[in-house]
Amino acid sequence: MSYSTRFSGFLGAIAASATFLVSATDAQAEALTFTDIAGREVTLPEMPDKIILGEGRMMYGISAVVGDNPFEKIVGWKDDLVQYDPDGFRKFQTAFPEDTARMINFGNPYAGDFSIEAVLESEADLLLLEAGSLFKAEETGLIEKLDAAGVQVAFIDFRRNATENTVPSLLLIGRVFGAEKGAAEFIDFYISQMRQVTNIVDQIPAEERPLVVVENAAGWQADFCCWSFGPYNYGRFVELAGGTNYASTLANAYSVTLNLEGVIEADPAHIVATGANWAEARPEVTSVLLGYEATEEANAERIKALASRDGFADLEAVKAGNYHAIFHQFYNSPYHFIAIQQLAKWFHPGDFEDLDPWANFQELHERFLPFEADGTFWMSAPAAQ
Repeated sequence: MSYSTRFSGFLGAIAASATFLVSATDAQAEALTFTDIAGREVTLPEMPDKIILGEGRMMYGISAVVGDNPFEKIVGWKDDLVQYDPDGFRKFQTAFPEDTARMINFGNPYAGDFSIEAVLESEADLLLLEAGSLFKAEETGLIEKLDAAGVQVAFIDFRRNATENTVPSLLLIGRVFGAEKGAAEFIDFYISQMRQVTNIVDQIPAEERPLVVVENAAGWQADFCCWSFGPYNYGRFVELAGGTNYASTLANAYSVTLNLEGVIEADPAHIVATGANWAEARPEVTSVLLGYEATEEANAERIKALASRDGFADLEAVKAGNYHAIFHQFYNSPYHFIAIQQLAKWFHPGDFEDLDPWANFQELHERFLPFEADGTFWMSAPAAQ
C-alpha cells in the first residue's frame, strides 16, 4: 500500500470520528475526559481556564483553531517561539501586544529552569507537552509532580509523527480550549490541502520518485554535514510529496546523522535544507533565514554559500538548481501541508504545475490566522554555472 493511500485512509477514519468527538463535548459541561496523543486518559474536573504550553510553537496549531484571541486561556510557555521564530513571534506580538507581554516564561519542562512553584503560582489547570518528550517527562518525574499538585498534563504531536497525529492533536486542542467548531473547520481545510498532493502522488510509481537528502537546520553548525530525518517529520514530508528520503534508507529513526561521503556517493536529485531566522539567538549560523521577515534578496548569498560548500558544489542536484531551502518551523506545525505542496512542486513540476502553495498559504492566513502572510518561506539556489 502506498504512502498516500495509507494517509488518505487514516484521514477518512479521523474525519468520520471528528463529528462524534466534537458533539460529545456538549454532554460534558463539567468534567472533561479525553485520551491524549500519548494514549493517556486525562480527566479535568472542569474546562481549563489556565493552560501552559510546553513549547511556544504550539501557537501555530492553537491560533488556527481557537479564533479571535488564542492567548485568552494561556498563562505562559517555553520561549522557543521567541528564540527560534522571532519573525513569527513578532506577528503575534503585533496582533496581541498585551497578551504576549504577560506570557510567563516557564522554561524547559525537562530541565532545571522549569519551576513547579511558578506553575502553582500561576494556578494553571493544564500543561500541554510534545508527545515526543513523553519519556523525558516520565524520567524526570514531571508528570508525577504536577499530578500531585493537581495540574494535569496532556500530550499533542505536530513534530514526530506529524501527518498521523495532526488531526487528533487539533481535535484535542479544540476540546481543551472549547473551540470544537474551529477545530473541525481547520481540519476540513487541512485534509483538503493534503489531498491536493497525496491524490496525485499515489499515482506516481516508485521508480519515478527522486532521491532526496534533507539537511535539518543546514548551517546551524559551520562545516557540518548533516543532520537529517528518517521516515518521520521532514523525511515523511518528502515521501508524501513523491520523493525517496535518503536518510530513511539508512535508519528507521527520527534523527539520522549523515556523512558527506555518503551523500556524495548517493548523488541525490534534490537537496532540501531547512532554515529559519536563528540569527538573533545564534548570530554565527550560516543558515537561510526564512520566515515572515525574510526576503530572497537577503538570503541569496546564504543559500549560494550552502550549495557551494566543499563536496556539494559538484553534486548534480546543485548543478541542476535543485538545492532548495524551506522554512524549518513547518516541521513542528499543522501548516506542514504547505511544505509538502512545495516539495511536490520541486520533485514533480509537471504533475503539480497548477498547484500554488503560496496562494494556499495566504488562504490559511486569511481564513484562520490573526495576521497576514508575507515574507519568504522557501527558495532554491540558482543552477551552478
